[in-house]
Amino acid sequence: MLKIYGVYRSRASRVYWMAEELGIPFEYIPVLQSHRLADPAAAGAPLNTRSPEFLAINPMALIPSIKDGDLVMHESLAITEYLAKKHGGPLAPKTPEEDALINMWTIWAASEVEVQTIQLVKTYDNALEKTEGGKSVIAVASRQLKRPLDVLEQHLAGREWIAADRFTAADLNVAEVLRYAQSEQALFDARPNIDAWIKRCQSRPAYLKMQAGRTNEPV
Repeated sequence: MLKIYGVYRSRASRVYWMAEELGIPFEYIPVLQSHRLADPAAAGAPLNTRSPEFLAINPMALIPSIKDGDLVMHESLAITEYLAKKHGGPLAPKTPEEDALINMWTIWAASEVEVQTIQLVKTYDNALEKTEGGKSVIAVASRQLKRPLDVLEQHLAGREWIAADRFTAADLNVAEVLRYAQSEQALFDARPNIDAWIKRCQSRPAYLKMQAGRTNEPV
């Protein structure tokens, strides 16, 4: 059975969403981020990214990771593409061209968008949004997101999904990267194609099930 290492309140959410979309059974192995613990090495500390047991899986000390038979993988966006291709169905590419576009938009999300969206989510997670420093981070990240979001907005004109005529791994990956920016609703209000698209993505039953896992998980 597929093993997914990582809590829902992390980039592992992408992998849990994909597993739910594909309807594949998986073993949930909660691994906390070490920075959430006062002393991750303390006796009795929960399994975390600095635990020897997890470092044996991923020496980079990052979540998520998966173990699928003998295959061990890291990097959430690569994992979702792997699972889609392995299990087939509508989320997987049907042609080499679709495969290329799914990969292109996934890399685009990681390289052009995620740096800024992570800055946003960290600011809010650390309750810094009302401080002068936090406001500055939010303003800079929002400004830097405008150009890539304008590109996606134009791309989505006249189409429902990013890489094909249906929801694919590209939509899941990009939607999860952009979810971290949804605190800045003005970015979405100014781009109705993106706003409508992400609402379609987040209305899917598999997404709602993943979000329930996040809600039910201890903070």
